Amino acid sequence: MNKRPITAKDLKNIEVCSDPQYSPRGNSYTYISTTINENDDYQSNIFFYDLGSEEAKQWTFGSDKNSNLRFSPNGEKAVFQSNRSGLPQLWLIDTTGGESRQLTTFKNGAVNPAWSKDGEYLLFSASLDEFDDVQNQKELSEEERQKENEAKSSQPLIVDRLKYKSDAKGFHDNKKTQIILYSFEDDSFTQLTTEATDHSFQDISPDGRQILFTANLGEDSDYELTSDLYTLDLQTKEISKLSNGKSFYYSASFSPSGKKIACFGHDYEYSGATLSELYIFDTATSERTALSKDWDMQLGDAMAGDTRLGESETGPVWSEDENRIFFIATEFGATGLYQATLNGNLSVLYKNDNHVFGFTYNYTTDSFILGISTPANPCNFYKLESDLKLSRLTNANADFLNEVAIGEPETVTVTAEDGWEIQGWLLRPYGFEEDKKYPFILEVHGGPHAMYGQTFFHEMQLLAAKGYVVLYTNPRGSHGYGQKFVDAVRHNYGKGDYTDLMTAVDHALDNFDFIDKTRLGVTGGSYGGFMTNWIVGHTNRFKAAVTQRSISNWLSFYGVSDIGFFFTKWEHGLNLLDDPASLWDISPLKYAENVETPLLILHGELDFRCPIEQGEQLFITLKHLRKEVEFVRFPGANHELSRSGKPEMRIARLEQICRWFEKYL
Repeated sequence: MNKRPITAKDLKNIEVCSDPQYSPRGNSYTYISTTINENDDYQSNIFFYDLGSEEAKQWTFGSDKNSNLRFSPNGEKAVFQSNRSGLPQLWLIDTTGGESRQLTTFKNGAVNPAWSKDGEYLLFSASLDEFDDVQNQKELSEEERQKENEAKSSQPLIVDRLKYKSDAKGFHDNKKTQIILYSFEDDSFTQLTTEATDHSFQDISPDGRQILFTANLGEDSDYELTSDLYTLDLQTKEISKLSNGKSFYYSASFSPSGKKIACFGHDYEYSGATLSELYIFDTATSERTALSKDWDMQLGDAMAGDTRLGESETGPVWSEDENRIFFIATEFGATGLYQATLNGNLSVLYKNDNHVFGFTYNYTTDSFILGISTPANPCNFYKLESDLKLSRLTNANADFLNEVAIGEPETVTVTAEDGWEIQGWLLRPYGFEEDKKYPFILEVHGGPHAMYGQTFFHEMQLLAAKGYVVLYTNPRGSHGYGQKFVDAVRHNYGKGDYTDLMTAVDHALDNFDFIDKTRLGVTGGSYGGFMTNWIVGHTNRFKAAVTQRSISNWLSFYGVSDIGFFFTKWEHGLNLLDDPASLWDISPLKYAENVETPLLILHGELDFRCPIEQGEQLFITLKHLRKEVEFVRFPGANHELSRSGKPEMRIARLEQICRWFEKYL
């Protein structure tokens, strides 16, 4: 075999592309390239691709994080976000060349820029305290920030809210995300929103008179998870509510005439397992229509992976004539580009058993740039013409892929005990030989409402490179198979989902005789960590297990997780005080005495989603019982460790997983 096996450190050799953005004329586009630099940190740079010459030109350089480039309406200028001054701020660049100019110096940064339709002003978001003056914002120096952080850390944290922390932000302060207008004419800033809640800018109306945003402006926002649609009149500053206060809306945009709004959202009918809908709002009457009521599929990108950095457009996006809406949707282990008409007719523009992670659409050329990942290729951009002809534009990671052996997964379909069809994929080990026996690892995804599928997954490839047969499946509760399937795990943890996984393992052992039945391993993170804990407490068939950022005790999870106080009710139908005995019955910790499988516990120190005390309880209990167990804590890591954590910690995590399986399998 000419190509070498992939390694954990190959994370540093993978380029991750995201956020394609067509220029207004449709003759070029930009995208973001994220890599890991020599300082073991992420760097993101902007590339410009000329569709005529078929050449890419790098627009930004260095080890900073540059992203969110947006063209002006005439295409002569562009604004982008960069942390080159210290925090993310907005910068302006002439698209014909020249140096960029810094527009904002906000103390807490400025993000997510958008142009007005006439190009005379920008909208963006900034984190502000109640009495901050947007006209006199100054970014602190590194020394000043350090002193401020030291002063803050020396004071007690007073908590008086239910939502006082989150995995993404850590402990919350009094700052809220507000929407700001920047005028090019007089170089001034205007704060448009002021309520003591976070506001999420969505779009600006075609006539430039209104902005569209989502927020919860209700008095009980600390206890609610709703997100309403609002418009704000830029002249009068009057705010109008379009929705009913009982739903969650996102990714909203005005139609080209401004008469309608398209957005994703849902009414929480199945709590966190509710499929998103495509809604159309009439701006004159606020009447809501669900175009997707008969589709039974998840809108947007629900693909699980570990090589997706940076955001990309997933829709909904309007056609110029307002007769069509474009978006990405998730089905049967893949994502594709779809089109819907206003009468609800659905059609597929592109879907080919891979991962469409983002797109950009151009009115003038009626064409798309698609970002696509496949199991054998991390990412590339493609042009999809109006006649649906697809052509590849980039050749990212070419050198890496020429050097490293990448396995192609085989699709497997398993019939569960009660008739559900369970989809999964099997990777054969590097250097596979038919007459040899290989150890086996079952991977369980998080969520549980996520989806494994046809995308590049470094961790899976690494385990195959280490000589393991790797099986990853979508048990009930996963996205991609309709509303009933994704809801089937709720109030049913450790039952149907567990038997789905064990049935998949049995299927693999029965149909692939190169698997060594005496050397089986299992691993997973978050819900997959819960399931790993549950598995080793209910069967001894596995010879090694690695549980990651897991849940071991639903009783304590209710109060320590940033989502525990509602997630427990969502997924199990009860809160802590409703029926603690039932929560204990589905807690893996209850079954610790049954564990005979050597278990490695991996957990981030700053994980607020599944806090590290979940790993601590499990470790101490098993260690006290003199079980074979180890505990690895990752300093500075939150719940996103495996996807966007510090590169050195991501690599160390992978090395720990490989070490444990090598020791016991």
